[in-house]
Amino acid sequence: MSKIDLNGRVAIVTGAGGGLGRAHALLLASRGAQVIVNDLGDAADAVVAEISATGGKARAGKCSVADAEAVQAMVDAVLAEFGRIDILINNAGILRDKSFAKMELADFRLVLDVHLMGSVNCTRAVWNAMREQQYGRIVMTTSCSGLFGNFGQANYAAAKMGLVGLMQTLGIEGEKHDIRVNCLAPTGATRMMEGILPPEQLSKFKPELVSPAVLALVSEQAPKRAILSAGAGSFELVQLTMTQGIALGEAATAEAILQQWNALASRDQDFVPTQGFDQARHELRKGGFHFEA
Repeated sequence: MSKIDLNGRVAIVTGAGGGLGRAHALLLASRGAQVIVNDLGDAADAVVAEISATGGKARAGKCSVADAEAVQAMVDAVLAEFGRIDILINNAGILRDKSFAKMELADFRLVLDVHLMGSVNCTRAVWNAMREQQYGRIVMTTSCSGLFGNFGQANYAAAKMGLVGLMQTLGIEGEKHDIRVNCLAPTGATRMMEGILPPEQLSKFKPELVSPAVLALVSEQAPKRAILSAGAGSFELVQLTMTQGIALGEAATAEAILQQWNALASRDQDFVPTQGFDQARHELRKGGFHFEA
């Protein structure tokens, strides 16, 4: 296929002052996008200077994604200057790791505010502009911690799985406006990963090896409602499937469920629902009924 060209596209990358966000911003700028580098302090300026030095187009957008009013002001300024926003990469994040028994509720809320509500704030701010221009590409940054769990990351996991649900619904609502919403589940050697993996393994997970997945997800040919994993130059598709299950009808009991657990859990002919109502359709169809919704 032809090389992805982002000339004329305007992109916002949150948390782009370092790590994965910086790598995403550099790659998008190298493909011609006007990039708004969102971060706090001088980090955003440094990445803007780096992009400009290579002939790219960038400017800083300094605010916390957890501050909805500041995010809206940033987006309003971008729209006033460029007249459109085509791409949003929700990448900003923090960690406050601790086992659930020892975790303060303030740290739970803080992580939700940055990862989940921060992505909501940014997406909400660009959503109507994308609807009006009938085009948009949005990437939510989820995580293997949310998808599969990780010790000591209950707050982070809850936020990251929340982003999957947000992506699924916005993908449905945005489809008729050609707004394609997807999730990225990255593994990158960033500050947040230090101390988790030994240095020799961590060195394999360069942020630059994740960013090609982002470019694919923001291209005109982007998929819809995908969960794309990326790390060390490897890429996988995560799918939330439903088993065929068992039909117990009016005679259903907890004991019968446990007794037939192996049949219920069988992956033979499992499937990927396209929307929430597919669960009800499947359950009624197994009982010999037809579902309309």
